[in-house]
This record gives sequence, C-alpha cells and structure tokens, in this order.
Amino acid sequence: MKTLAILNGPNLDRLGKREPEVYGRATLADIEAALRAEFGGRVQLEFFQSNHEGALIDRINALADAPDPKVAGIVINPGGLTHTSVALRDSLVGSALPVIEVHLSNIHRREAFRQHSYCAGAAVGVIAGLGIEGYFAAVRYFLRS
Repeated sequence: MKTLAILNGPNLDRLGKREPEVYGRATLADIEAALRAEFGGRVQLEFFQSNHEGALIDRINALADAPDPKVAGIVINPGGLTHTSVALRDSLVGSALPVIEVHLSNIHRREAFRQHSYCAGAAVGVIAGLGIEGYFAAVRYFLRS
C-alpha cells in the first residue's frame, strides 16, 4: 500500500476559525478525517502540520531519508511559506519525491504578493481554489500514478 505525506504549513491549524469566507469552515481535523474516510483502505496517509518553517523542512528531509519503503509522494499546503520560502522549496526539490502543492483559495485571484509560489517549481502540479477538494484531487492523482 502506498504511503502519502500530507503536510500543512503555518496557520492551517486555524482552519475553520481564520477567515472562513476565504478558507472555508472545515477544520484541519475535518480534512484529515474526510481523507481517511475516502482513501483509508487504498493508501496510508501521514499527516503533519507546523507553524514553523524548520519543522516542515525537517519533516520533508526525514521523509526523503527514510529507509524503504519511502512515501510515494507529498501533498503540501505550504500556507504563507508558499510566497516566502526558498528554503522550503529547496527541501522539496532535494527530497526527490513527487509533490503536489494544494491551496484552499485561488492564490491567483488574491493579493499580488500571494500570486507567486516558490514551491510550485518543485511540484508536479498545483491545485488552487477548490477548497478541500484540492486535497482529494491530489491524493487521487497519486493513487493513479
């Protein structure tokens, strides 16, 4: 059975409370439960969230260095680090793992500073603006690849 890492960056622990008109009313726990309910029998899902850039980088590096079997891929919502972190991007590239970047909101319809993603260049795909469905689409992609 494949293992996928679902990584979430800063402030995603505040989902459901922080700007629900932008990010929706589902909490991160709701998203995790829904993904497990939908895919639990077909893929092992490992969830990790941190408000700290270094913790996310450490987790990505640990995934890359894990003995076989490695995770089959990373689904990441880098949160605000999307637009600021070359270090996170470098860690994703250096992991040599396939990555899909997910955003609940459409970053391309938002403020100019949110329209650039450093992480996108490290990803095989970017899903933005579909709400929590973006996570489901990313997992389905990995199940088919």
